[in-house]
Amino acid sequence: MRTSPRALLALVALLLGLLTAPATATATAATTATAAAPAAAATATNTAITVDGTSPGRTFDGVGAISGGGGNSRLLLDYPEPQRSQILDYLFKPGYGAALQILKVEVGGDTNSTDGAEASIEHTRGTIDCNAGYEWWLMEQAKARNPGIKLYALSWGAPGWVGNTGSGGNFWSQDMVDYLTDWLGCAKQHGLSIDYLGGWNERGYNAAWYENLHATLAARGYGATQVVGADDNWSIATSMQSDPALKSAVDVIGTHYPCGYMSAMSSCSSTADAQASGKRLWASENGSEDAESGAAPMARAINRGYLDGKMTAFINWPVVAALYPNLGFNSMGLVTANQPWSGAYTVGRSAWVTAQTTQFTAPGWQYLDTASGYLGGNRANGSYVSYANPGRSAWSTVFETMDATAPQTVTLRTAGGLPGGTLHVWSTDLTATAPVMAAAPDLKATGGSYQLTLQPGRLYTVTTTTGQGAGTAATTVPQRAPLALPYTDSLAGSGSGTGQEAKYFSAMNGAFQTAPCAGGRAGNCLTQQAPTTPIRWTDESADQPYTTMGDLSWSDYTVGVDALLQQSGTAELLGRVGTQGRNNNGLDAYNLRVGDNGSWTLLKSDTSWNFTTLASGTVPALGLNTWHHLAISFQGDTLTAQLDGSTLTTVTDDSYGAGQIALGTGGYYPVQFSNLTITPNGTPAPLDGTYQLVNANSGQLLDAANQGTAPGTPIIQWTNNGGANQQWRLTGTGDGYYTVTGAASGQALAIPGGTTMPDTQLQLAGPTGGAAQQWQLVPAGQGRYTLQARSDGDLLDVEGASLTMGAHAIEWPANGGANQSWQLVKIG
Repeated sequence: MRTSPRALLALVALLLGLLTAPATATATAATTATAAAPAAAATATNTAITVDGTSPGRTFDGVGAISGGGGNSRLLLDYPEPQRSQILDYLFKPGYGAALQILKVEVGGDTNSTDGAEASIEHTRGTIDCNAGYEWWLMEQAKARNPGIKLYALSWGAPGWVGNTGSGGNFWSQDMVDYLTDWLGCAKQHGLSIDYLGGWNERGYNAAWYENLHATLAARGYGATQVVGADDNWSIATSMQSDPALKSAVDVIGTHYPCGYMSAMSSCSSTADAQASGKRLWASENGSEDAESGAAPMARAINRGYLDGKMTAFINWPVVAALYPNLGFNSMGLVTANQPWSGAYTVGRSAWVTAQTTQFTAPGWQYLDTASGYLGGNRANGSYVSYANPGRSAWSTVFETMDATAPQTVTLRTAGGLPGGTLHVWSTDLTATAPVMAAAPDLKATGGSYQLTLQPGRLYTVTTTTGQGAGTAATTVPQRAPLALPYTDSLAGSGSGTGQEAKYFSAMNGAFQTAPCAGGRAGNCLTQQAPTTPIRWTDESADQPYTTMGDLSWSDYTVGVDALLQQSGTAELLGRVGTQGRNNNGLDAYNLRVGDNGSWTLLKSDTSWNFTTLASGTVPALGLNTWHHLAISFQGDTLTAQLDGSTLTTVTDDSYGAGQIALGTGGYYPVQFSNLTITPNGTPAPLDGTYQLVNANSGQLLDAANQGTAPGTPIIQWTNNGGANQQWRLTGTGDGYYTVTGAASGQALAIPGGTTMPDTQLQLAGPTGGAAQQWQLVPAGQGRYTLQARSDGDLLDVEGASLTMGAHAIEWPANGGANQSWQLVKIG
């Protein structure tokens, strides 16, 4: 193994620290070396830390999160009050929750950017709608709560006219620079100043383009907006070493996932070129972690990004999981909010991890390198990072002990003009069932020093500041509930304004917004308005525009909508919409596709965009600018497609048992939709009774381990042995949910303690009827069901899709896997 000179210097510094520290303590300073390999777990230590106001250190730029990259904030806009304001408070309000210091948003491009598409302000060159999209609203809400929050914008794609000379678009063009300055002009109309602007998300960089962007911003009055490059990896830093013009054009070097993608984030790295560049270094996208299980990785990364790689900002993707659960990254964010009709939401552990830094610092504070490092000099014990305000009148030190196996003691002293006196302590215990940041006893000096014992699996902040807090609104959140049918929407939007998205609809490609109705109909209609294939970010084989809405538990219903084609093509109505392939690479759904020439097709698609024709035919031509009514009806395995009240076909297919509805077009051209109706087809037959629950993946049964009957008995899967511990009694609650009770034990199938942590093994518990003991049974096709927990929306799952007897039955976010699907075999 070769060792770099920087690593050698860091090792020497560490050894000197060990030699000069008191016999009972070790101390390490932050280094500029890249991350070392994690050390083995160590015993309890006492770490001496001098928090010195004269310490060197870079300037702290903030901890933030991202709205965008794609559609992850969409449903928040449709939340009812007061829940919507509560969620916004948890995200942005100082002294209440995550108290974000940076909000990064997507510049809409009419194209899928992971879990949805955000509308462009300029579908065609020169026609600008500064009210398009919901990021303006979100930025305004963030600024209203925290005027000091920094705003940062980045593109994932672009409208199709950008750089398009007839053979497709070109992002690295003057058109794109013009589009971004048009977008900045819209921000100005909304009273928003954008602090930072990036290029093309995770698509490399073009040096000449960045230089042009920087010059154009200055020339057009946006010189205060700083340029971030390249929102990808560290390679731009190397190019800067030999390209002074590029170096001058880029203010901040932003990289993605420097602590590892979907990892423990135990170590974080930058490069020697990045650290020598003289530029600020940011983890401009990190995270991609569950709101709950991602908390510990985040706790490590916020500290270790600076310790290991000198990164001065941590920006989490995404800010909120306000998207439907059939999408690929449905549980990632600081708050989960995917049921706007019920108002239910959950504040994740990650919000409190964020708060442990943001509520005790501010952008512009300075890192104190000599009071930052690893506890006892061992990464496995945990880390600490210290900050001081510019006037040295306040300071804070943030500790994390995610991997510690024993309590860690720290002894603190102040020096260099920093205040002492009474120190305040706040802590979040990530080992708890429902952790929340809470105040701990203050520290008072003894002999000029302060001592604090840090327990494993926690964060602590020691501070001279005040004004912190943990909001309590989430303690009285409404419980989850199905979206009731019948459901109707004129699709005209609210008021007379255009450019709106329809309530509960979330575009996956294209731009579905209100516009004046054609065909002689008054008012507004929902219209697909992206006229040209955009510059894409995702690589799906079928990129046709469509927008989804509704409850994934809808099973037997009829969906109908009026549609009008303004150009030759097809209008599409989808039903029983289920799991979407990652980055829109497929969709479980049934699709009625009707063309202006009178051709029609009833299709089935899957999560790889394989299409199966169930039926097809031709009717007299529909023509253009004429309204027609499309409908699909579902009753068990029977599907009926209708056009203008006449039946086109009736077929039988059992692939998909429930799901949302969607509206779509066959391509990038205008199609209008109006008068949506969704009506139930009868009342679902009750499932009350006693069953075996057979996992569709393994063929094994849900089982109370070792034929246990006591509360706390773990739940597993096991081969069929005919035991009563494998029999479960379903009892309806009267509002769409069931309790599931062991036939042998009389105990309820429960999420222990009502925790929201995925991968938690289910247990038997004394029946209470609480939300953690209620399950929604959703038809999954082929006679199977998923069981969704009312408490947090997670599904009953066999851990790791295991085929092994004894594998844990856990809660896990929906992913479409067969290990989350169960056949009910009735007993008696």
